[in-house]
Amino acid sequence: MGLSAPSGYVAPVTDDDPTQEHFYDALESLGRPVVTATRYAQLRECTQDEAIAELESLQQNGTVERVDVSPDPVVWYPSEWARLTDRERVVVFPERRQLVVDQPRQFTRAQLSQFAHLIDTTGSGAYLYEIRTEDVWQAPYETFDSLRETVRSVLGEPSPPLEEWMESQYRRANLFRLTTHEDGYHILEADSPEVMGNVARQKLDDGQLRAELSETESWVAEERIAEIKRILYDAGYPVRDERTLDGGEHLPVDLRLELRPYQKQWVENFLETNAGVLVGPPGSGKTVAALGILSEIEGETLILVPGRELAGQWREELLTQTTLEPDQVGEYHGGEKNIRPVTIATYRTAGMDRHRQLFDSREWGLIIYDECHHVPSPIYRRSADLQTRARLALSASPVREDEMEADIYTLIGPPIGTDWDALFAAGHVAEPEVEIRYVSWTDEEAQNEYVSSHGHERRQRAATNPAKIEEIRHLLASEPEKQALVFVEYLEQGREIADKLAVPFISGEMPHAQREKFFEQFRQGTLSTLVVSRVGDEGIDLPSAELAIVASGLGGSRRQGAQRAGRTMRPTGRAQMYILATRGTREEDFARRRTQYLAEKGVRVTERDSEAVAPDGS
Repeated sequence: MGLSAPSGYVAPVTDDDPTQEHFYDALESLGRPVVTATRYAQLRECTQDEAIAELESLQQNGTVERVDVSPDPVVWYPSEWARLTDRERVVVFPERRQLVVDQPRQFTRAQLSQFAHLIDTTGSGAYLYEIRTEDVWQAPYETFDSLRETVRSVLGEPSPPLEEWMESQYRRANLFRLTTHEDGYHILEADSPEVMGNVARQKLDDGQLRAELSETESWVAEERIAEIKRILYDAGYPVRDERTLDGGEHLPVDLRLELRPYQKQWVENFLETNAGVLVGPPGSGKTVAALGILSEIEGETLILVPGRELAGQWREELLTQTTLEPDQVGEYHGGEKNIRPVTIATYRTAGMDRHRQLFDSREWGLIIYDECHHVPSPIYRRSADLQTRARLALSASPVREDEMEADIYTLIGPPIGTDWDALFAAGHVAEPEVEIRYVSWTDEEAQNEYVSSHGHERRQRAATNPAKIEEIRHLLASEPEKQALVFVEYLEQGREIADKLAVPFISGEMPHAQREKFFEQFRQGTLSTLVVSRVGDEGIDLPSAELAIVASGLGGSRRQGAQRAGRTMRPTGRAQMYILATRGTREEDFARRRTQYLAEKGVRVTERDSEAVAPDGS
């Protein structure tokens, strides 16, 4: 587009003058930090006189500088180099299906999370994403056109090779579906005879496909359906499960509270398929939405949780937020074993052979898998075979370091939920401020021990750097009004920190009743700080927590990092999370990698050095 002003005109330049943006756009197009007037005129599609006038106006304003590099022509470059490096840029590598995004805005990162997988990020603000087949298969879009619209909004322009590949994968995800015949048996349907013959009937055996019903339909063995879905998924063909299953006894139940608009949308999305993984940030009300789904299904319900603390919390929520009576809700785990119309059981107990028959013999209307990232584990995945009319999984972070998260969607259903960014922007959930704090060695003896150690011992010494205790003191003192959780990986470190701070240390060694007593005191505000081991990672409801400090455990998973941040993510207030990493050790890299899931979801992660002053004044 040419300039409309006459040649030689010098436009006044203000802070919001688009001329400055045109200059930076030109540099980005070139991929170089300097430009000649001739090349600038070509990029702006104007005359050289107009280009020079525009560049000189920017020079007068101090935005650009010029240098005569004779015998070459005059070149122009930005005075403020930071403006160039701070701009959001997306570079596409279609053949590798990767995107490099510099300085992405939070909204951009939230959009990318809908169809791409974050591989790596650097402290300088560069993000590397990859679009995998499963990312396209699981993208929460009803049509490819809507998915393509989101992709183009991120890239800024069409990328035909990438879009063609994504469309082919989107179509592939809709080639097979499971349905229920009117006589009650289940059928695998293919989009075409070729797909049925060349894929399903080649990959599956007679024990899985009982009979051919037509060129595109096969009768399948009900007890082998999980295998069928897994085999076809591994072959590159996800299966849409649209079976109509029996739901057992009718269970009338109503909610006592009003759902938020986005929670109502979650319920509606789930009821379309009766199967899905509800993915949303901690504090967004996934449990409440699950109760809304339970009230719509109105069938006997099994709720699977990883531990007894969560079982107790679910029972309390059910009795408080619904019309269910106490004798309708039972718990089945190491503490008590009661099967009721709504039963809350631990994954481990439900997967044991001696208890399995009790759960197999009941016709469930709904099974809820809480903290569903456990499902791919060998003993837990057996729960995915239980008969039920509807399957709902809940997780803030359905990621696994063994990259088996695809199994979650295969065994249970497609992802549903709302962008984290949308909930942050609407004020439904407090966006966490995540900061990595690099702590130096202030204890020479501890540093020498680290240098002389190897393997696991070396990692542990970095994690338990004594200097971290002073940084924890400093962080707690800087925000004394906030209730805080300090997370540790090592029991000895937890005891030492708790002793120095004169606060309780909660670990798996503490009896369940005593743990719950301290958690309740924290909820009521009579305890301001708790030091917790891994027992605080999953599902423990501590709504008053506003500050999380991760002292160790950086060798853990991305999911663990998201869950620890999640302990502070609530509808109100400012959530803050500090991650302590020992400078000059592998903890630096661990800290960046373990915050990837948060960064992928639109949470900005910053880095800085420790501010604490050691007792000796150093």
